[in-house]
Amino acid sequence: MSVQERRAVSARRESLLGDEPGAFAVARFVRVTPMKARRVVDLVRGMGIDDALATLKFAPQAAAATVYKVVDSAAANAEGTEHLTRTDLVVVKAFVDEGPTLKRHRPRAQGRATRIDKRTSHITIVVGPKVEAEKPAKKADAKQAEAKQDDVKKAAAKKAPAKKAPAKKATAKKAEKKETR
Repeated sequence: MSVQERRAVSARRESLLGDEPGAFAVARFVRVTPMKARRVVDLVRGMGIDDALATLKFAPQAAAATVYKVVDSAAANAEGTEHLTRTDLVVVKAFVDEGPTLKRHRPRAQGRATRIDKRTSHITIVVGPKVEAEKPAKKADAKQAEAKQDDVKKAAAKKAPAKKAPAKKATAKKAEKKETR
């Protein structure tokens, strides 16, 4: 799919992915609190699709089943629309927004009623291909630069011996001055 065709598809896709390849899936009005859903979504953010699905399959939280379906749907969308392979996909973004709250009432003592908030969530999962970065090469260069700096510091320390100040003598002189007054 070309960039022009992609822009014509939806503004939502543009806001989530931009010009990058990938796909997304959204589950709206899910009857689970956003806080509980965020705990599950945080588990899979940045993981590969297969690892994320395996993690969600055995997660004890109730929201894991719904998040599993959304991740699987996003991966299927990427395979179908973008022609990406499932093994190369990673959960790029994952977030949970708060949906509308259902307000219910529960009878209490002395004719009173308290409000029960039944919260809902909008779960969004964005998947994209793995990005191979050249971080190991940069780390090696950084380590070499640190080693050179350490060598320079050691050489400077050997050339200039440290000066020692007589701290005890100075305090003794001050004490003598105070006694004479």
